[in-house]
Amino acid sequence: MQNVSTRELCGWIDSTLKSASFNDYCPNGLQVEGKTQVTHIIAGVTASEALIDAAIACGADTLLVHHGWFWKGEDPRVRGTRKTRLAKLLAHDINLLAYHLPLDAHPLLGNNAQLARVLGLVPDRQPLPDINNCDNNPVVTVGTNNLIWLGSMPGADTLGQVARQTEQRLQRQPLVIGDPDMAIKNIGWCTGAAHSMLSEAIDAGVDCFITGEISEPVVHLAREAAVAFISAGHHATERYGVQALGNEIARIFNIRVDFVDIDNPV
Repeated sequence: MQNVSTRELCGWIDSTLKSASFNDYCPNGLQVEGKTQVTHIIAGVTASEALIDAAIACGADTLLVHHGWFWKGEDPRVRGTRKTRLAKLLAHDINLLAYHLPLDAHPLLGNNAQLARVLGLVPDRQPLPDINNCDNNPVVTVGTNNLIWLGSMPGADTLGQVARQTEQRLQRQPLVIGDPDMAIKNIGWCTGAAHSMLSEAIDAGVDCFITGEISEPVVHLAREAAVAFISAGHHATERYGVQALGNEIARIFNIRVDFVDIDNPV
């Protein structure tokens, strides 16, 4: 079995995702230090106890997740469920690698890019002076940290059609705000808990905004602005970035990476 040093792996991911350029809500990168050599990675959305148990069961030495630990504003004390999780990682010498906003934003491996691939969304791209209408042109993004992607869903001209395609592709019924017959042309999307970005998406001129979660005020804002809103699930919209990153790690370093999907209805 091939292996790579933990230091080299972390350096490659940090460089690829440009982690240092983000002011995030948690530390990105190596959150808990384990073995110095990586041979088998378990990738998943969240560093839950169930995912840790899955890594232990198959003898993996590294966890790669989107939602790690040590979030700003949390109680920093190590007790209760935090103690249990941490104790298991330390007892089995397992690394915990976590990438939050950097994994959302990456133009190829990120959650927004991968959600577009899964849902059949086509991102708008910035025209360049020498190469126009090229798939390699930068995608058009707006909002905080440029996390909102803009584009369209070819073949889906109404909210009802967009919602049905979203449900079919994610295998999860979304919560939809708006008239199913309303015309949809310009779509904005940001995975996870981006409901607070709806006003930024509205300012960008979208007809429909797709994200993971929803809040009570967002319903009123969407209705009053006559903009459709689709809450497709936090977990459901963020399953794909960590898989893409894991596949790229397996390709580059020739090590084993397995994705484990711990179901979450939110």
